[in-house]
Amino acid sequence: MGILDGPGLFPLFGTHRFFHLSMRSCRRQFLRQSAAAVAALAAGCATTPKKPPFEISLAEWSLHRELFGRRMTHLEFPRVTRQEFGIGAIELVNQFMMQQAADRAFLKEFKNQADGEGVRILLIMCDGEGSLGDPDPAKRRQAVLNHHKWAEATKYFGGHSIRVNAATGDTGSYAEQQDRAAEGLSQLSEYCATLGLNCIVENHGGLSSNGEWLSGVMRKVGKPNCGTLPDFGNFQIRPGDWYDRYLGVEQLMPFAKAVSAKANDFDAAGNCVETDYPRMMKIVMDAGYRGYVGIEYEGEILAEREGILATKRLLERVRSAMA
Repeated sequence: MGILDGPGLFPLFGTHRFFHLSMRSCRRQFLRQSAAAVAALAAGCATTPKKPPFEISLAEWSLHRELFGRRMTHLEFPRVTRQEFGIGAIELVNQFMMQQAADRAFLKEFKNQADGEGVRILLIMCDGEGSLGDPDPAKRRQAVLNHHKWAEATKYFGGHSIRVNAATGDTGSYAEQQDRAAEGLSQLSEYCATLGLNCIVENHGGLSSNGEWLSGVMRKVGKPNCGTLPDFGNFQIRPGDWYDRYLGVEQLMPFAKAVSAKANDFDAAGNCVETDYPRMMKIVMDAGYRGYVGIEYEGEILAEREGILATKRLLERVRSAMA
């Protein structure tokens, strides 16, 4: 029987027509679903904020004149940081709590203050606890032990690091001072590792302000939790002898676990006079760093709180340009 003969003629054409109608229906449904998916994706992209290239924190040293002058207290620092500057992370300085390192009641009160303001404690900067690269092995060991209490306080606060100095007494050869600093830092880093903390070194005078020397110390220590805190301004090795700050930061960034944005003076346009911030922050970002950048205002022309705000505005402007 031929295709045009017999009773099967109309059922065949009916099936063919139904097939095309079904295909058109599926296509319309697919297009509607695709359009809805694209719209939802677009809406999500429009409402999801892009993560900034770095976060901004505040180093307590920025308010050292107020603190030493008793115009504010250490316990007020978290509140001032959040309410006056709109900043949610801080770096403490042990000089403002020198007698309270092991005082759990005091530490708890400070932590409660910070938690209440929604302020994160990142680290404690440690000074006045001896030279980790002291020429005398006994004094070097004692300096390591002196830092333990600050590591324990940092652990209690939920911080990630203690910041220390690689002081060597400026005696001995370049290589000898490297070896002594590396030994002290290695011992302290081992203890910090038991607490899940980093031991980080700031360029802070002497050979530590020589980027090549300090990066060499890092390589000698060779521990993943031993790193650096590059400071934009601390590159004076001795009076009249300055290391190039841009080269120094570039050399220290491969080991950086925190960054200190030092500022002293500003021009009429709000730029830092002594440091080219866009250039310096490009060095920081090019190294792959995406952590906190801590404001450390140390100038004398602006009042401390004005200087902090000026530094914050500059960092925000640079951050926006980078984003």
